[in-house]
Amino acid sequence: MTNQEVQQSVPAKGQPRALYMLFMVEMWERFNYYGMRALLVYFMTSAVIGFSDPQAYQIYGWFTALVYLTPVIGGWFADNYIGKRHSITIGAILMALGQFVLASYGFVPARVALFAGLALIIIGNGFFKPNISSIVGELYEPNDPRRDAGFTIFYMGINVGAFIAPFVTGYVGEVTATSPSWVDWRWGFMTAGVGMIIGLAWYLLQQKKFLGDIGLYPVSQHKTAKAVEEDKPLTSEDKDKIKAVFTFTFIAIFFFAFFEQAGSSLSKFAQTSIALPTFHIFGWVLEVKASWFQSINPIAVVVLAPLFAKMWIKLGSVGKEPSIPLKFALGVFLTGFGFLVIAIGSTFLAPEHQINMMWLVALYIIHTCGELCLSPVGLSMVTKLAPAKLMSMLMGVWLAASFFGNLMGGYFAVLSSKLSSITTFFAIPAVILMVFGLLVWAASGKIKKWMHGVN
Repeated sequence: MTNQEVQQSVPAKGQPRALYMLFMVEMWERFNYYGMRALLVYFMTSAVIGFSDPQAYQIYGWFTALVYLTPVIGGWFADNYIGKRHSITIGAILMALGQFVLASYGFVPARVALFAGLALIIIGNGFFKPNISSIVGELYEPNDPRRDAGFTIFYMGINVGAFIAPFVTGYVGEVTATSPSWVDWRWGFMTAGVGMIIGLAWYLLQQKKFLGDIGLYPVSQHKTAKAVEEDKPLTSEDKDKIKAVFTFTFIAIFFFAFFEQAGSSLSKFAQTSIALPTFHIFGWVLEVKASWFQSINPIAVVVLAPLFAKMWIKLGSVGKEPSIPLKFALGVFLTGFGFLVIAIGSTFLAPEHQINMMWLVALYIIHTCGELCLSPVGLSMVTKLAPAKLMSMLMGVWLAASFFGNLMGGYFAVLSSKLSSITTFFAIPAVILMVFGLLVWAASGKIKKWMHGVN
């Protein structure tokens, strides 16, 4: 099957069948990653590892940041030496192996298992993450109006895996952690590893059928007429487009720095300042837990992503789809607006009085709308603008926005314990992001010039 046959494997209004194959691979990879991440801090602060809370938080922060930095290197190797398809295979194997190494404590020293396992996952993610996203982009011809919608559907795979994984691995890991010491957290990590093996097996069995020769060779070795053309020196137009990619990446750093407060300051706020209700369902008492708020975002993505995908296609069909810079501006502005909502809600806090959980639910839903305007659109943007020989490396650059964003977000979260007013703390990102969103909107014309007609 040729690339063109893959791209035209369905009518123009539908999506390439290969998209849904890659959706499943990404879902299982995210099951693997988020399943492990749900246990990581608990594991490090347990008797098995014995780290203090601050030590565990520091290691967790660097781990979650580094998984978004190594894709720059993994993308470069794929573009120049091994091809995207082989990189995905290598990455999946390394990540699965990392989970099994994490589970090997008892056979090897626990801290050796911890750091070796995390290192394998970081390296494996570097090979996997940028290349599967790049291949999704290659399913479409330039300026195909289905592209942004396709990436929004692909993004659902990320969030389906992110939603399911903590319930499965968390249950297995935390339940068995109360068993004899030889069991502990082992089965949770092994479950995450098995999820990656399932995704890898699906990928290896289906890739040839659905992908043809897309991503099979590095650009320098794929000597088709098109590849030879793509391997020419960068033009001034290419350089402008690369400037646009770096500009969007810079914008995204600020988005992720505050969006990722979900796992730190907002999580603590849910624990201390939200009135957690209890429901009685057919005689069963259900007590809402603060940690459950972390599931609102992936659930909202799964529900809203198809609506956003249809919206982009419908607007595109009548020539009214917002440009990429305008989508980014909207994504940043909405995230700031979400913080404005919780800042207003926090003004109703009083000693020994907590606020209704719907204030926080509203923030997460608004943030999800902002995320859907920016994050999947960013993946699509790279595949539109990046020169073919730099595609995976620039996808890694885009993912590195999360690296810098997570680091910035960690330092910002510390302010929540230093400022006298939590309202002031939430008002800071509200003002920064809403103003920044307006500035991106104002600069959208200049950015569009760098894009040279790419929509």
